[in-house]
Amino acid sequence: MSESLTLDDLSMALRALRLLAADFGHLPAPMLDVSTIFPDRLRLSFHYGLADFESWREALGIAPDAVEHGTQGAGGGTRVLKASIEYAGAVLELVAYADVVAPAQAGVAA
Repeated sequence: MSESLTLDDLSMALRALRLLAADFGHLPAPMLDVSTIFPDRLRLSFHYGLADFESWREALGIAPDAVEHGTQGAGGGTRVLKASIEYAGAVLELVAYADVVAPAQAGVAA
């Protein structure tokens, strides 16, 4: 992080946000992250399932095979999807978090 950054130094990420709002204002609202640590990055995070992530991925033309899949948390209890592209001069990151549903155990009565 640089203490000498100005708001102008975040202009690429903020420009990308302005264009996303104009072009994709109908899509679900994400949590937004603009940081002085990564001034050229705009992160869109989705914490309530994967459907909103998929809506954005499709709208931005990100191929399904470009999405990274993983888990995090104790015992891998949270599914994580990540994808990034260049958009309006900024690095646009999409991240989604969802609970991992345990598979039904075979032979267990309901």
